[in-house]
Amino acid sequence: MDKKTLVIGASLNPSRYSNFVIQKLKSHGHEVVAIGKKPGEIAGVNIDTEQLLYKDLDTVTLYLNPINQKQFYDYIISLKPNRVIFNPGTENTEFYEILNENKIPYEIACSLVLLSTNQY
Repeated sequence: MDKKTLVIGASLNPSRYSNFVIQKLKSHGHEVVAIGKKPGEIAGVNIDTEQLLYKDLDTVTLYLNPINQKQFYDYIISLKPNRVIFNPGTENTEFYEILNENKIPYEIACSLVLLSTNQY
């Protein structure tokens, strides 16, 4: 099942988990959009540097530390995703509360593990 996913914190560095997850999502047949600091391409996915209004998102998966997430709070809420995944190192109780107030479910999990175990 295709779950359109926004990867926030995408890196062109192939040793970064955000880079690997884009490749893994694509190999599992998911549509992927991504935002990072630098423009580029990973597995045919353009890395945007601006907060674009993507439509029909199922999942936002975060690869930013809590301090860097702050600039994305309102943006993510405006996208109305079905869920937000906080990958290891991105845990953020402040943002959990904001998501709860806006009735957006979240998971504290690893997107790569979810994909590898068919739980994505």
